[in-house]
Amino acid sequence: MAVHSRDTGLVVKHFVGDNERIMNSVIELLKQAQGKVFVDEDRNETAFKLLPPLNDDELRALQAKIPCQIPDEMREVFRFARGFEGVLDSIDFSGGTGEFGLEEVFTHGIEIAADGFGNSWVVDLSRESKVWGPIFYACHDAPVIVFQTHSLAHFVEEVLKFGNAPWKSEIDDVHERLSHRIWSENVGVLSHADCLASRDQDLNAFAGTLDDSWEFIDLRSPETGDGFSWGRYGAKTVNKRFGEKRIFAYQKKTLRRRFLDALR
Repeated sequence: MAVHSRDTGLVVKHFVGDNERIMNSVIELLKQAQGKVFVDEDRNETAFKLLPPLNDDELRALQAKIPCQIPDEMREVFRFARGFEGVLDSIDFSGGTGEFGLEEVFTHGIEIAADGFGNSWVVDLSRESKVWGPIFYACHDAPVIVFQTHSLAHFVEEVLKFGNAPWKSEIDDVHERLSHRIWSENVGVLSHADCLASRDQDLNAFAGTLDDSWEFIDLRSPETGDGFSWGRYGAKTVNKRFGEKRIFAYQKKTLRRRFLDALR
């Protein structure tokens, strides 16, 4: 019998008789994918391929650039493989050597995957992080941030599902339908007045540092597809985050302000 909580962590417990065996679910998924060939919608074939593990120097370099300890489960993953190729524009759980950007949104973001069109999946780490998550999709067209999942294992599972027909998974849902929904409907947005009137101390405190030209989004307990439009008012939209908490704000702009920004 196996117990697997795919949304909350990497460890899977397998019970055989009275013996308990602890397994790393990301590594198990990668092992199961070995030998697979992915076929995209244009019938192009790509073989699944593991990327080399991180060596000790690379692990130390990764540790130096994140605010928390690398979780033990992720150390196991990194010693097995840093990621894989075959789906999307390759997956690198360590973020490679690049810096993601959008620091005002993801203070310690690790870009683990890209779609080949300038959009990325990012692990949002903080000082309190105990797992390699949560994972967000960061899109530039439309300019939105979308919550994907809390769990790296769940992310890998959905990416592998996306690799073959019918190419349906939560990766596809977020990449297509849910990102466009956030842009078109501007869902979940709170006004400055809403936050000032809130009994939630974090919302109230954050709003107290800003004025009524700001709109807010609370992603502390997100579900797949929740998010916000980081570029709602153009390429120069100003975004802020409430410390390490996943409460975000962006500044509304008048037409006159947007016109002046365009001239700069």
